[in-house]
Amino acid sequence: MFETTIAGSLPKPGWLAEPNKLWAPWVLEGQALADAKRDATILALKVQEDAGIDIVGDGEQSRQHFVHGFLERIEGIDFAHKIEIGIRADRYRAMVPQVVGPLRLKGRVHQTEARIARAHTKKKLKFTLPGPMTIIDTIADRHYGDKVKMAMTFAELLNEEARELEKDGINTIQFDEPAFNVYMREVTDWGIAALHRAIQDLTCTTAVHICYGYGIKANTDWKASLGSQWTQYEQIFPALAKSKMKQISVECKNSRVPMKLLKLLDGKDVLVGSIDVASDKVETPEEVATVIQQAMKYVAKEKIFPCTNCGMAPMQREIAYAKLAALGKGAAYARQKFGRSARPVKRVRKAAKKKIKKQSRL
Repeated sequence: MFETTIAGSLPKPGWLAEPNKLWAPWVLEGQALADAKRDATILALKVQEDAGIDIVGDGEQSRQHFVHGFLERIEGIDFAHKIEIGIRADRYRAMVPQVVGPLRLKGRVHQTEARIARAHTKKKLKFTLPGPMTIIDTIADRHYGDKVKMAMTFAELLNEEARELEKDGINTIQFDEPAFNVYMREVTDWGIAALHRAIQDLTCTTAVHICYGYGIKANTDWKASLGSQWTQYEQIFPALAKSKMKQISVECKNSRVPMKLLKLLDGKDVLVGSIDVASDKVETPEEVATVIQQAMKYVAKEKIFPCTNCGMAPMQREIAYAKLAALGKGAAYARQKFGRSARPVKRVRKAAKKKIKKQSRL
């Protein structure tokens, strides 16, 4: 109960990439870079295990960006001539590669880091991939001229890699779709259908992560403009509840998403974001347990998986690691307080007194 996990990325060590940055440049190259990626992946697993995280991940240590790390191994994409575009409905601008021809996988994409991770942990292992809608929102198209067709093509390629990841021993494959809280109509029109194509024939646990983005200024400024309650998910949660995805990951801690909206995900496992990645303040275990308790009003406790709100790539490592420890301790506290065998404190004390009296008579 209350198995913990992370949304995806963790900060990279300074000997691998420039710290505290998205799209952080590598500081090594060639075999030295490959070795550093391996070491950082193993370290990320160790940090999670030490923090008491139950379902661990590679921390995306081998990827410069959660989307482009996948795109780098696809034929038909030009990384040499990036252009600047607005992404997430022009929330911010980014330099992105261009689709210039038919899309095909060049080979395996994440085999190396997946197998390294599987070999170095006995815990359940999760691997993240970008979702089709988020991919097409983070790339420029000079070939297809039809975003839905391009999204479905990416979904097919994602499925190819996902099926191989399952063979590598991955227990959960999560598709990251921050674009789902931007293009609401498209989610129900074709976004969920694209996810279904991406998970076709998978038997492992499947998840979709939706959130309001990393804790960077462009996102925090945008969130400040959304009002006191973020009710946008009312438009897509019912459709996600009917989808084939087993788990839905939602930002909850310090967000303005009304907890009651989680009821619209009835029947799904809910990865409850209990760690705020947009703040350097480290949560207490009690604060994490409070978020879990709030979610229990609308989600069956056996379907709650405490999680981080989003990826932690841009954070300072020591802060991110402290937050992971708080997540692990908070979930342990919640198990003790709200678990199946938990009894109210007054009843426990009363039972103890009866036992003492009985022993005194003997």
